[in-house]
Amino acid sequence: MPLNIDWQQILLHLLNFVILFAGLWLLLYKPVRKFMNARRETYEKADADAEQKRAEAERLRAEYEKKLADADVQIAERRERARKEAEAYEEERCRAAQQQAEAILSEAQASAERERQRAVKEARGEIADLVASATEKLVLHESASEAYDQFLDAVEHADNNGGKA
Repeated sequence: MPLNIDWQQILLHLLNFVILFAGLWLLLYKPVRKFMNARRETYEKADADAEQKRAEAERLRAEYEKKLADADVQIAERRERARKEAEAYEEERCRAAQQQAEAILSEAQASAERERQRAVKEARGEIADLVASATEKLVLHESASEAYDQFLDAVEHADNNGGKA
């Protein structure tokens, strides 16, 4: 053995090293690597889930914003429609009130005209009666001043009784 090298000892040390390496590989490295891979996959899955949930939340937010915008448009349309209906109803009520007022006015005018004609007719009848009475008294030879005084008394009495003799 040159240089005092014992090849058998080197091979035994090499075999011990390989056994130690294989044992450590199987007992420590593989389980630790498996644990680390599982941990990485868990975090990657959690990140993917979080990203998916964020994307879903973004999509829902955009959808709700669109629905809100559509709702605002619908509200504006309904408000405008209600305003137009109210204006049309108001115009119809004004038109009906105007027609009713015109009907009432024309009825009042007709009633006033009938009342005027009736009053004129009554006045003519009373005047005719007074004239006939005055003429009769004159014809019966009463004095003119007495007849005139009775005529004035009858007219005054008619005025005090609301136009009736």
